[in-house]
Amino acid sequence: MRSLIAIVGRPNVGKSTFFNRLVQKREAIVDSIAGVTRDRHYGSAEWAGRMFSLVDTGGWVEGSDDVFEGEIRRQVKAALDECFAVIFLVDAEDGLTPDDEEIAQMLRRQKKPVLLVANKIDNYARTNQAAEFYSLGFGEPFALSSVNGSGTGELLDKLVTILPPAADDEGNELDLWEGLPRIAIVGRPNVGKSSITNALFEEEVSIVTDIAGTTRDTVNQRFAKFGMEFVLLDTAGLRKKVKVHEDLEFYSNMRTLRTIEDCDVCLLVIDASQSIEAQDLAIISVIHRNRKGLVVVVNKWDLVEKQTQTLEEYKAAIRKRMQPFNDVPVVFTSALTKQRVLKAIEEGMEVYRRRSTRISKTDLNERLLAIVKNQPPPIHKGKEVKIKFITQLPTKYPQFVFFCNLPQYIKDSYSRFVENQMRQMYDLSGVPIDLFWRKSS
Repeated sequence: MRSLIAIVGRPNVGKSTFFNRLVQKREAIVDSIAGVTRDRHYGSAEWAGRMFSLVDTGGWVEGSDDVFEGEIRRQVKAALDECFAVIFLVDAEDGLTPDDEEIAQMLRRQKKPVLLVANKIDNYARTNQAAEFYSLGFGEPFALSSVNGSGTGELLDKLVTILPPAADDEGNELDLWEGLPRIAIVGRPNVGKSSITNALFEEEVSIVTDIAGTTRDTVNQRFAKFGMEFVLLDTAGLRKKVKVHEDLEFYSNMRTLRTIEDCDVCLLVIDASQSIEAQDLAIISVIHRNRKGLVVVVNKWDLVEKQTQTLEEYKAAIRKRMQPFNDVPVVFTSALTKQRVLKAIEEGMEVYRRRSTRISKTDLNERLLAIVKNQPPPIHKGKEVKIKFITQLPTKYPQFVFFCNLPQYIKDSYSRFVENQMRQMYDLSGVPIDLFWRKSS
C-alpha cells in the first residue's frame, strides 16, 4: 500500500486508542493492561480529502517476561517493511524511556518519514512535557491526546503533506476490499485458526503459540491468489461466557461476534483430537442466527490415527451432532503440513457463491412447485392447503415466499421438508435459507 501509515511505539502509550480515533471506529481493543495488541490491525482514514490506510501494531519492548515479545517485534517489523511512513507514539506522562530511544534508533535505519507524537497531553499545561522528546531526532513532537482528540488536526495536516501525490498514489488498498467476499475463521481457542491463516498466506500474518487466547483481536488480510480474491478475518477464540473472567476476554469475544455479524461465510475450525463440542455447537447457533454461510474445518487431522472409514465416520458423527444444521461442507485439514488448507478456502468461496444464488420464478414454479403439489401439506381439520406460486426475494441470501390459500396451517416439519428438497435440487449446502408462507390474493 503506497499510502499505508504504521503506528508504532512501546506498550501502553495509546497506539490502539489513537488508531481507533483516526479510523473513527472502535476497531482495536483498548485496555489499561500493557501488550493487548499483538497482531497487525488495519483500518482506513480520511483527512482533507485524502484517503490513507493505517496499521496498528503491538508494543515494541526488549527484555521483558512476555512470551509473545519476539513474535510482536516480528509483526512490527513486517508493518514497517510495508508502510510508506511511520507515526511514532511516545507517552508524555512517563517521559523519555530507553525503549523509546531503541525504537527511534530502529526507525532511523528504516529511512522512512517519521512523525513523532507525544500522547496523553490532555491539557495545555502539559504541553511542555513533550519537549524532552526532541532528543530522539525526529523534530518537534506533535502534542496531542488520543483520548479526547486534541491536537490530532495538526498532526493530520502534516501527515497529508507527506503522503504520495494523489496522481501517483496507487490508492487506498482498503477501499479495494469493499465488495469482496468476507470469510471469517472462527472457533474455540487453540484449535489452529491463526495457523490456518499463516499457512494460507505463507507468512506470519497472525502470531501463533501453544497458549490458548494468543489472538485477541480480529486480524484482516486481503487474499488474491489462485483465481480467488476475498478478505480473510482471523478471530479470537470464542469461550463460554462462564469462562470469560477479564474485560480483555470479554472484548475479544465481542469482536469475534461482531466479525460473524459482518462476514459472509464462516469457517468453523474444530480440533480433530477433540471432535465437535458443546461450545462449537453454540458457535454454529450464532452463525445460523446471523444467517451466514458455514464450512466446518476439522484441523489437526494429521494427529488422528486413521483406518479405512475414519474420515467418513468422523464426518457422519459431526453431522449427527449438528442436527438440524447438518447440511454443511466438512473439510479435513492440517495447518502444520498445509494439507487441504486451500481446499477449505475454496469450499468457503463456493458457499459464498451459493449464498448469492438466484433462482428464476420459472424454475421454482415448474420444478419445485411440482414436488410440493405431489407431496402437499397434511390436511388440517378437513381443509386442504394449496400452494399456488413461489418467488425468491431480492436479499443477500436465499429467501423464498410461498403463496398459498391457508398459510397458517403450514407446520415447521413441512417447511423443513421443502427446505431439504430445495437444498438437494439447487445445491445450497452450507447456505442459510428462509421460507415464508403468505396468503395468496
